[in-house]
Amino acid sequence: VSSLFAEIKKSYSAPLSIVVNCAGILRDSFLMDMTEDAFDDVMKVNLKGTYLVTQAAAREMVASGVPNGAIVNISSIVGKTGNIGQCNYAASKAGVVGFTKTVALELAKHNIRCNAIMPGFIETPMVASVPEKVLTKIVARVPMGRFGKPEELANAVLFLCSPASSYVTGSVLEVTGGLYM
Repeated sequence: VSSLFAEIKKSYSAPLSIVVNCAGILRDSFLMDMTEDAFDDVMKVNLKGTYLVTQAAAREMVASGVPNGAIVNISSIVGKTGNIGQCNYAASKAGVVGFTKTVALELAKHNIRCNAIMPGFIETPMVASVPEKVLTKIVARVPMGRFGKPEELANAVLFLCSPASSYVTGSVLEVTGGLYM
């Protein structure tokens, strides 16, 4: 991660002021069948990866004195609701929310905001891997009657990175089409 941030610093004249952490993997299994490796893999990518990138970004933003920094961490509605066969994923994404709130408290004095987004079901390769009969049942529970589009999630990220959200920090925005209200 440190070499990545060194390369960013070398490649751009303006200091780093926005970071979006959007990594996530699944290793689905019921609790009693889940291997420790499957649990660890998900935690390493989804939570530890967010920590490592956020820490490096925060250090860079503070050192360069950016006037208005923004960090957005992508969680998941599963971090709030849980989901059968995804105890590792749910724990990692719930951890992202707690992490985000703590980072927001620590970085506010530096004018760096940190927020999270909890997407519901967005039309992505991850969702496409879910069996069709399961997707049909899920979409029936979404009040808006459809899955979200990637650009709708991107617009939420854009808002949280923009001056329009300059007084928003430590918040969690649910982008779910009304699922789990």
